[in-house]
Amino acid sequence: MRITSLVENTSRTGLPVEHGLSLHIRLNNGRQILFDMGQHRLFADNAERLGISLTDVDMAVVSHGHYDHGGGLRTFLELNEKAKVYISQYAFEPHYSWRDEGLRYIGIDPELKANDRLVFCKNEVHIGNGIILFSGANGDCLKPAGNRLLFGPDKDINDDFRHEQSLIIKEGKKTVLFAGCAHKGIMNIMQRGMHVAGSPFTHVLAGMHLVKSGLTEESEAKFIHSLAEKLSAHTGCRYFTMHCTGTAQYETLKKEMGDTIDYMGCGDTIEI
Repeated sequence: MRITSLVENTSRTGLPVEHGLSLHIRLNNGRQILFDMGQHRLFADNAERLGISLTDVDMAVVSHGHYDHGGGLRTFLELNEKAKVYISQYAFEPHYSWRDEGLRYIGIDPELKANDRLVFCKNEVHIGNGIILFSGANGDCLKPAGNRLLFGPDKDINDDFRHEQSLIIKEGKKTVLFAGCAHKGIMNIMQRGMHVAGSPFTHVLAGMHLVKSGLTEESEAKFIHSLAEKLSAHTGCRYFTMHCTGTAQYETLKKEMGDTIDYMGCGDTIEI
């Protein structure tokens, strides 16, 4: 499969960027999947710059109900007239982030909930041809400390991220995991995902939400060291990270994990 980043926080290719994520996935059988849609319409503008036609996308996935992943949903529905959009049944609940100025709404447009091309997901959805969506990663291993700043659906309750789902694609001998921000913790998501897939992952593409940890420098270093150890224990798995992992945090992971992990910026393409 061929994976191209349409939106990410950084770019080595000179494309415009924003805080967000959108990946275009082209499978060997020609099927095209859009995973997340960034904040607005930048994913569509960058797709055009890269020669990718979003009208040809066969299905789309919104990983969770935050604006930087589902904010471009209206644009996608206007550009593409055929693809179903798979989204958690909880994605349109209110979501908030604590900022210096107080709580900020970070959800996606609730007016879009009535669109008849949305497929509301819970637990596991087996789409066929090796494509599976799943949620419910409820372990307690290395959950991101930055989650403390995120709330919903009530303003005074920390988000439990029941609206977060991940994508598995099985193609030939490859089993690939896509996770938007991994708010549930990437290790917990991997554990749940391997149970769903029935096989270990050969590749993982994920934001890991290591930014805004609020930890001391020493505690954050210990957290990332523990994460690197646990990721590395999955021998044979190749990691590509992005977005909310943070570039400084990625560099720390890279020092410990070497060639098993790389960063994927806006405009980058990988073939696996």
